[in-house]
Amino acid sequence: MAVVGASGSGKTTLLRCLALREPWESGSYKEDGKDILKSGFLGKLRFRRKVAYLEQKPMLLDRKKALKNVLIGSVEQTPLWRRITGMIRNDDYMGAMDMLEKVGLLDKAHQVVDKMSGGERQRVAIARALVHGAKLLLADEPVSGLDPHKSEEMMATLKELCKLNGTTIVAALHRVELAEKYADEIWGMQDGRLVLQVRGRRLTAAEKIRLS
Repeated sequence: MAVVGASGSGKTTLLRCLALREPWESGSYKEDGKDILKSGFLGKLRFRRKVAYLEQKPMLLDRKKALKNVLIGSVEQTPLWRRITGMIRNDDYMGAMDMLEKVGLLDKAHQVVDKMSGGERQRVAIARALVHGAKLLLADEPVSGLDPHKSEEMMATLKELCKLNGTTIVAALHRVELAEKYADEIWGMQDGRLVLQVRGRRLTAAEKIRLS
């Protein structure tokens, strides 16, 4: 799913709310019929472990290799015992390599992250999120700073991961044409409100005006 709209329309805030990084003032947020907002601390913690929030500039360990970044994972996804001991099982290693292959970075597995391009760093962050079991990936401008060719490659990768992993991906996009080409569903934001919700297709001129 793609969330589109002008700058300041509320795309990032929506994603942060879905990731439980921003407080909800009202409404409900349901998974399998259960309201996550009423599930208490432990319920919200369990949900956050199934959700990955990918910022425009993902926080990675710059001096570590891509493989190490994927294995360590984010704070929400990595068990405390692993962060303390640093222990890595063989299954985890193979899973990380497999995910790096899926995002097209198998040949960069042992490259230090701070030597990578912006697009490659985004792919490392995506691999890290999915290898640790994220069922919902919330990506804020995943093509930010990428040239048109690399942007197309990134969107194609996200589309393929949906098919291969059964992952739900919600991506905030400034470029409507990418949403039209790759998204199964398009949500349009304006002034903090959802003003458009359609199946993935070319938007009409009138619909685009509503989002400007």
